[in-house]
Amino acid sequence: MKLSTDDLSRLIEMAWEDRTPFEAIQAQFNLSESEVKDIMRAHLKSGSYAVWRERVSGRKTKHESLRVPGTLRAYCPTQYKLK
Repeated sequence: MKLSTDDLSRLIEMAWEDRTPFEAIQAQFNLSESEVKDIMRAHLKSGSYAVWRERVSGRKTKHESLRVPGTLRAYCPTQYKLK
């Protein structure tokens, strides 16, 4: 799948966000978790990719099936407040 620069930027941003599950990325971009990992590996420096993989491995907020039932938001309520 060929992503525009804007879509690629948004995908990487969503992947970095702790509270955005891979299922939300799949719904928006039709990419599986493994495809997201491949894209991140290709577009991040190797050290940045390693840090990201360590952050998301087993993180409950990155996988809807591991989340507390009833969690409807994909981001922290204070994340997008204007400064």
